[in-house]
Amino acid sequence: MIEFCWIFLIALISAAVLTGLLRRYALATRLIDIPNARSSHTSPTPRGGGLSIVIVFLLGLPVLSGMGVLAPEAMWALFGAGAWVALVGFLDDHGHIPARWRLTAHFIGAAWGLYWLGGLPPLVFFGYSFDPGWLGQILGLFYLIWLLNLYNFMDGIDGLASIEAITVCLGGALLYLTGSEAIGQWALPVLLAMTVAGFLFWNFPPARIFMGDAGSGFLGIVLGLFSIQAAWIAPQFFWSWLILLGVFIVDATWTLFRRFLRGEKIYEAHRSHAYQYASRYYGSHKTVSLVIGAINVCWLTPWALWVGLAGLNPLLGLGLAYVPLMLLAIYFRAGARELE
Repeated sequence: MIEFCWIFLIALISAAVLTGLLRRYALATRLIDIPNARSSHTSPTPRGGGLSIVIVFLLGLPVLSGMGVLAPEAMWALFGAGAWVALVGFLDDHGHIPARWRLTAHFIGAAWGLYWLGGLPPLVFFGYSFDPGWLGQILGLFYLIWLLNLYNFMDGIDGLASIEAITVCLGGALLYLTGSEAIGQWALPVLLAMTVAGFLFWNFPPARIFMGDAGSGFLGIVLGLFSIQAAWIAPQFFWSWLILLGVFIVDATWTLFRRFLRGEKIYEAHRSHAYQYASRYYGSHKTVSLVIGAINVCWLTPWALWVGLAGLNPLLGLGLAYVPLMLLAIYFRAGARELE
């Protein structure tokens, strides 16, 4: 346990120091996010700080693998897919990459991660284990790509993507610590949480640097791979991770569904997510980001534990956990045109 504490402390400090250096680099190279009509911020702010999360977490993976708490296959899944997606995001941060090429690259990264994890495992539906076969592998690819991109969509106000990652990872670690199937797996999500916490030192509202596509895409693919890895440990754990990620999944999915029905280009930047309407309504990024963190800790984590450990039907638990999130999305007009 003491060894883990030192690893987490080093990750926290390293990410904070590296983010500060990346901020200096962004200012020197004019890698600045300039506010426009579709922005949720009002001041020019450096971006690309999420690269610190990528570097520190990836360096920590071989350490955990060497300590015997991370299987080599899982290490290569996370390292390869995460590094590739982060590289694509880094290039996009520095110069625009057309959407079709980004999507192609995302498919490659998701396929790599899914391959090393052994594909999408059998899942539990209403008490029965269902092996999706080759169809499941296709669904697994689209699932990972969706999580990757929705995390990018939801990284729109100060601190939100960081607080989401930290609280979700700590919920996942608690799931592992209290579950006999995977007590040794808790260190992996905690490593990511501590790394993101180092970045949050600079990203907490008012943010002094933004995450950028390199960081947000990386977090999306890694959290998606966490959930599939968890399903191999215990099928019900997959649903627990979906519950933990509920705020981002519900807001992004409902928003883009409404925009798709109106015939809008869903990949274009906009300010119509529920969290963006809420931040404008309250005039505060900090309030919205902290409330979402509280929802994750006080509402979604207990449901995730109930499903993962106490045997609550996974689909029932998912539905009950998501209902208030859906009502909040509707209340804050997720997906509505700004002039409606």
